[in-house]
Amino acid sequence: MSFIANTQEQQKQMLAQIGLSMDGLFADIPKEFLEKKFNLPDGMSEFDVRNRLADLAAKNHIDLTCFLGGGFYDHFIPSAVYAIIGRSEFYTAYTPYQPEISQGTLQAIFEYQSLICRLTEMQAANASLYDGGTALYEAMMMALRITNRNKILIDDSVNPIYRVMIHSYTKNLSIELQETKNDQGLINRKALLEKLDDNTAAVIVQNPNFFGCVDDFTDLAEAAHKKGALLIVSCYPISLGILKTPGAMGADIVTGEGQSLGLPMSFGGPYLGFMATKKDYVRKMPGRIVGRTKDNQGRTGFVLTLQAREQHIRRDKATSNICSNEALCALTALVYSSLLGKDGLKQTAQLCADKASYAWQKMTAIKGVKSRFGAKWFFNEFVLELPANAAEIAGKLIDKGFAAGFPLSRYYEGMENSLLIAVTEKRTKQQIGMLTESLEAVL
Repeated sequence: MSFIANTQEQQKQMLAQIGLSMDGLFADIPKEFLEKKFNLPDGMSEFDVRNRLADLAAKNHIDLTCFLGGGFYDHFIPSAVYAIIGRSEFYTAYTPYQPEISQGTLQAIFEYQSLICRLTEMQAANASLYDGGTALYEAMMMALRITNRNKILIDDSVNPIYRVMIHSYTKNLSIELQETKNDQGLINRKALLEKLDDNTAAVIVQNPNFFGCVDDFTDLAEAAHKKGALLIVSCYPISLGILKTPGAMGADIVTGEGQSLGLPMSFGGPYLGFMATKKDYVRKMPGRIVGRTKDNQGRTGFVLTLQAREQHIRRDKATSNICSNEALCALTALVYSSLLGKDGLKQTAQLCADKASYAWQKMTAIKGVKSRFGAKWFFNEFVLELPANAAEIAGKLIDKGFAAGFPLSRYYEGMENSLLIAVTEKRTKQQIGMLTESLEAVL
């Protein structure tokens, strides 16, 4: 009998071999929860399955020229990245609980942590988190533990997807979460400072923010510290090639989405959340940290240390229920960054900024199109104010071969005509020109 149950008759035969019936297999499930009919199709051959999957994949618009951003970016990934992370010793490795047989994996994670520290100008980093949104949530919880306070301030220029995640995680917790409305695309300093008090645990901001605007939070860090609060900054790692780092601004905890560091755009991941902080707060960090040490013969070695999760220590002392780090994604970020190097990262960041500036100039020259927030500083994203509904325009541009941008009305009231456009080093002058012509034609 085949090991693959292609028909219901074969399924019955397989169950009979172990003395079960279909009803007996699901006997422990209450009847009200059982499906009346599974309605499963018959099995298919490998050839037919391949054709079916190819037909489904063909429905995706994989040929669109991408000007989408909003936290996930279409950057060039060198072929060497895949060649390295595709080695079996990397992509099959699990959590390195036994350091004596996991030195390679542990060293890779240690080097990744060192990369994040250098990139953000912070003193300590963990072995990574699930994604940028959960990393920001964990940073917020970390600030509550450090300060023993329960009030959090967050500006709505922070990625709305991250804010939805934070609201979801904290819905049933006794946390006072207050949002401020952005001031012409930048954080609302006046509102934040008015709400900042002796019960505030942290102020959460983002740079560049969701609208692409660039800011310097040095003054906000000083104001927060005077009140005993922390400053949490979510950042875009590629931008740190040319922008002032969160560490230089005085940030206490830094998080972000590491997708732009060598991970392809896909349907939700897997992605990578990074976190860095000051040395004083390292024992309050969630997840794992890899440390470098010496054995009794003086040889350098790497070990997991400060594993402050409930599996390793008493539950009431645990910092988080985060159970895994994104080790393969973290390795990808490390390989990508190592291949670029310091100068390569700067060059990539500068290309993104220059091409975005060129695109902004071209598109705001279209009649009826203007910059939503004026000519403020931006990195590689900007918001256009169109003379028509942005979602409808974006839909029409798909037919012309462009994923033209993100309509902001999905998350922001009064921004029905606002379109967020991202430009990376992959976008050519010709592609920018073609999008500009297409946008003008559609309008």
